Formats: sequence, C-alpha cells, structure tokens
Amino acid sequence: MSITKEKKKELTTQYQKHKKDNGSPEVQVSILTERINELTKHLTTNPKDYQCQRGLIMMVGKRRRHLNYLEKQNVEIYRKIIDQLALRN
Repeated sequence: MSITKEKKKELTTQYQKHKKDNGSPEVQVSILTERINELTKHLTTNPKDYQCQRGLIMMVGKRRRHLNYLEKQNVEIYRKIIDQLALRN
C-alpha cells in the first residue's frame, strides 16, 4: 500500500526546487497524493479495512495542511500544483 522507491524518486525529481530538495510542500503534496490514490483503490476492493480508512483520512488532512501553507506562502505555486495533480475540478 505504500509507493515504490522509484515512484517516490520520480515524484521528488519532478516537483523539487533544487537538487537536494525532498521536504518542500510541493514534493510532500505530490507524494501524499500518490499514496492517497493507492489507498483509495485499496479501499474500493476492501471496504471494511477501517485502519486503512483512518490512515487515508489522516493523509488527506496532512495534504490539506500542506496545501493551506502553500497557498499562504505562494498562490501561484499552489495553483500550479493543484492543476498538475488534478486535485480540483
């Protein structure tokens, strides 16, 4: 249910600001979005996995907090991330 190292590295290189950046809000939001998508798929086949459901809710909250921070710091990057990850319709 976790993402592979290769996928995480790919997301990090795609959204990082500089070569050693792996903790910026953009990177964290992209990794959380990938994990949320995988857990959502898991929960469609296993609807009674309540621990997984709780973890999913916690991850969505963490992603929301990162996005709120990013929106306060730089609205342009916030909108770019929202569009790239297709979080809003």
